[in-house]
Amino acid sequence: MFLRKGEGKITINQRTIEEFFGRETARMIVRQPLELTQSTDKFDVNVTVAGGGITGQAGAIRLGIARALVEYDESLKSELRKAGFMTRDAREVERKKVGLHKARRATQFSKR
Repeated sequence: MFLRKGEGKITINQRTIEEFFGRETARMIVRQPLELTQSTDKFDVNVTVAGGGITGQAGAIRLGIARALVEYDESLKSELRKAGFMTRDAREVERKKVGLHKARRATQFSKR
């Protein structure tokens, strides 16, 4: 994740944000910290991301941009934290249990 002074280009895995994310909501999630701090056209963002799904990757990029902005200007930290951009999404996949089909899916119960 690289944040450089520029005109607002966002590159993800050597592709533009429009090419990488088909959904507009994912693009909005990525741009949120820049829009909140009025620095959309001040920085060029270059990101490498792997694993997870579309929304998870967008959230990870948002967190990375927020952390980079705080490293650039410490005064933005409270504003970004209040908006919830400094918090990692801690949800993880629940493990599959023995004797069940999936994490919680059991065989159908039969009374008789």
